[in-house]
Amino acid sequence: MLQQARTLLKRHFGYDAFRPGQEKIIESLLAGRDTVGIMPTGGGKSICYQIPALLLPGLTVVISPLIALMKDQVDNLQNLGIAATFINSSLDSDEADLRIQRMNRGDFKLIYLAPERLESPHFRHLLQRLPVSLIAVDEAHCVSQWGHDFRPSYLTIASLVADYPRRPRVAAFTATATEYVTEDIIRHLGLQAAQIFATGFDRPNLSFRVIRGENKKDFLIRYLEANRERAGIVYTATRREADQLQEYLVRKGFRAGRYHAGLEDMERARAQDAFLYDNTRIMVATNAFGMGIDKSNVRFVIHYNMPKNMESYYQEAGRAGRDGEPAECILLFSARDINTQKFLIEQNQATPERKSMEHRKLQSMIDYCHTPRCLRSHILHYFGEEAPEECGNCSTCADDAEPVDITTEAQKIFSCIVRMQERFGMNLVAEVLKGSKSKKLAQTGFERLSTYGLMKEYTIKEITDMINILTAEGYLFVTEGAFPVVRLLEKAVPVLKGREKVFLKVRKRASRLEADSDLFEHLRRLRKTIADRDGVPPYIVFPDSTLREMSQRLPLDRMSLRAISGVGETKLERYGDAFLEEIRRHTTGA
Repeated sequence: MLQQARTLLKRHFGYDAFRPGQEKIIESLLAGRDTVGIMPTGGGKSICYQIPALLLPGLTVVISPLIALMKDQVDNLQNLGIAATFINSSLDSDEADLRIQRMNRGDFKLIYLAPERLESPHFRHLLQRLPVSLIAVDEAHCVSQWGHDFRPSYLTIASLVADYPRRPRVAAFTATATEYVTEDIIRHLGLQAAQIFATGFDRPNLSFRVIRGENKKDFLIRYLEANRERAGIVYTATRREADQLQEYLVRKGFRAGRYHAGLEDMERARAQDAFLYDNTRIMVATNAFGMGIDKSNVRFVIHYNMPKNMESYYQEAGRAGRDGEPAECILLFSARDINTQKFLIEQNQATPERKSMEHRKLQSMIDYCHTPRCLRSHILHYFGEEAPEECGNCSTCADDAEPVDITTEAQKIFSCIVRMQERFGMNLVAEVLKGSKSKKLAQTGFERLSTYGLMKEYTIKEITDMINILTAEGYLFVTEGAFPVVRLLEKAVPVLKGREKVFLKVRKRASRLEADSDLFEHLRRLRKTIADRDGVPPYIVFPDSTLREMSQRLPLDRMSLRAISGVGETKLERYGDAFLEEIRRHTTGA
């Protein structure tokens, strides 16, 4: 059956070979095994269940919490001539009933459902009467209350599977599961002898940058001016900031939309469609947007505020470069972001245990924002994956600045923390080292410490930045909770005693993304015209990676165009002649 799978991959999707990990997952599912696929965003999870759905008898049910993803994937499948549909809250009752009737008639090979549908006994009964061969659970980390996006409705999936007279095989997919969350997925979904395939978390086409100490609006305007023709997402921490930033960008002349959970459904849908169809280039959004957006040509993701944890950050950053082409992930950090995220954690109605976990995850995110080491390596180590010390494609590795010896400053910081008996937060430590005259400090008596004013030549922010860097590097530890305390770790002792040194590397700015060729821009305009005519998002016609390969290889006939990655039989018939004509016009100068 694997050979049939490869044939379908080429026929429908236009690819000659599977990506790493896809073939093993498909083989496992075709053999009837429950399977867990841990693949990075953009790694091709959907093909891992769409190909088996075409080969297995009966119906494949895809459970996803993401209304936008359902519509995107169903539109794409229908465009490829594959019978698929979705049922979720975006449909009125008449349309939902019609689709259920067609589902009962066997009109579909794939049906996408929101997990909340499974809470209805009537709907579960309908599903269990159908010949379901495969249940695919997308965003499977949502089943774990220790994951970053717990959805209680996911807990109903196991009982649905168990109640089938003939149990279907189950596939669970996620992009950001730690080892503990993976164990939760297997347990809560009731997977049997599950095969686990982790293809690696690395996305080599993404470059990572952390920008500290710059005016965020000024940086954003400069970056967007330099990349006006690129599609990108700007994430904010709150709805209010998303509204204000979107209005600001529109006043500055940018085609920017907004998306967050506080908007009416219709307004969110309009904003999403405008972005998917390339009518707006920039989406300003909270984390309510993007988890399931299948738009492949997002060239940059900018986090205007630091996210609450590494899982959220990597998933949101992963919206960039889904087509495998180079893309940038930029995080604009300020100390205020920490306070915002701590406030949001404390306002949450979660249990004390979960809040404690969220504070630990937040500290890992703070460490990322301050590490002087390779950013990609830091991310991969967080997810338990081995990584080289340098990737060559992040703001740290691309910087050729000489490291600066900050051993003396580190010793002063460590000494001050010890003299304050490791009982206070970094801001108060910084105030003591600065020699602050604040009333709060005067009440503590710390002005009598020998470390008081030892770093008076530095600002409070510069001292707290150093403390954060030393924390990220494992010299210091910050306790959990709303009022964290900074303490020394064993690694700090030899530095304090003068036996080891500490170095800090200063970063430089990166420049504009590499320019595209004239032919690529012509092909992109043609794609937009065709997409508007057919009423589909441009990336469904062809992704950027396919257009770029066309502009480099210059196919002049159908056979050579068919050899381009992403050109399947259906798309060749539907769009091939128009693109060949554009390429011939460009190459002949006609």
